[in-house]
Amino acid sequence: MPLLLLAYVGFVSLGLPDGLLGVGWPHLRAELGEPVGAVGFILFMATGGYLLASVSAGFATARVGVGWLLAGSTALTAAGLAGFGVAPALVAVVAAALLLGLGAGAIDSGLNAYAARHFGARHMNWLHASFGFGATLGPLVMTGALAAGLSWRGGYGAVALAQGLLAVGFVASVRAWRDGQPGGSPPAAPPPPSTGAEPRAVRTLALPAVWRGAAAFIAYAGVELGAGLWAYTLLTSGRGMDEQLAGLAVSAYWGSLFVGRLLVGAVAEQVGTHRMLTGSLAGMVAGAALVAAPAPGPVAVAGLMLVGLAAAPVFPLLTLTTAERVGDGHADRAIGVQVGAAALGGTALPAGIGVLIGRLGPEVLGPCVLGFALVLAALYLPSRRPIGVGP
Repeated sequence: MPLLLLAYVGFVSLGLPDGLLGVGWPHLRAELGEPVGAVGFILFMATGGYLLASVSAGFATARVGVGWLLAGSTALTAAGLAGFGVAPALVAVVAAALLLGLGAGAIDSGLNAYAARHFGARHMNWLHASFGFGATLGPLVMTGALAAGLSWRGGYGAVALAQGLLAVGFVASVRAWRDGQPGGSPPAAPPPPSTGAEPRAVRTLALPAVWRGAAAFIAYAGVELGAGLWAYTLLTSGRGMDEQLAGLAVSAYWGSLFVGRLLVGAVAEQVGTHRMLTGSLAGMVAGAALVAAPAPGPVAVAGLMLVGLAAAPVFPLLTLTTAERVGDGHADRAIGVQVGAAALGGTALPAGIGVLIGRLGPEVLGPCVLGFALVLAALYLPSRRPIGVGP
């Protein structure tokens, strides 16, 4: 299998578990007798494993090579997913989430590093869109498993099997990952040697713009992942929708992110980055308002679709404009802070929503997502530059 195709499948595999949990959690927690907010334990453990593995992946690649890193990490995600499928209690699910996070973090870091050296900009954009495709497939797999009477365990088992097959593909292509130049694109030139003039990390962290950027990424993650995780609960328990229709709606939400990321590259340069961001943030607020409105289920579904389409370009465009906010010398470090902040926000905020849902009911989702969208807009809109940096 060509390496480019394997890379696309790898990014699809990263998105699948995110889509599984949103539909599977109500059934998982009911079977194990856990409260709604217990999902926070799963999210925090998965995120901890993800952050640890993503930071360590560069060192591991230097020792074993990217091919073995991807093979081992994919096997780890398969084990984690299988652990979900056979877990007898929440503690086992949490342990499986750690394995899943460790595998996903290493895959994400390893594939991104390899793609940056060997693939062109077009494939980099589409590789990230493939994550959205995987997140779109996840709810469909889980909904299909539930409809077939296999329970939520069958959904996790099916994806674990697919991940195991992908790990075999990575093992078979270890040498090609070391030697190949896929996609017909020459590798990027190596970075110039250090001159000693780069700003120290402490100077980067002292910039207010870095922390405003981190806050923006936290708010963005709260919108995207909070809506994706809890929409199924809102539509079924709050708006009375059929479970299969609600599962399809959640899949369509992730699909709207996928479609939006495919399309944005074709129009962003013509429209302009900051105009695109302004319009996207306005669309996120409008969509979140529809979700929050006390209206029938189809209105909430329409709001979710609008949130997904509008949110699609925000993460990549905010990342792209980081140097404008903090300066070229600080951009790499600032991006690292932003990505880390997004990971933490994507755990803490959805978990917090879960606690509120357990106490106040599923209708709290809409106001929470609307609030996060308004915070993100408030961080961006005071100036043309996304987070309003100083000189």
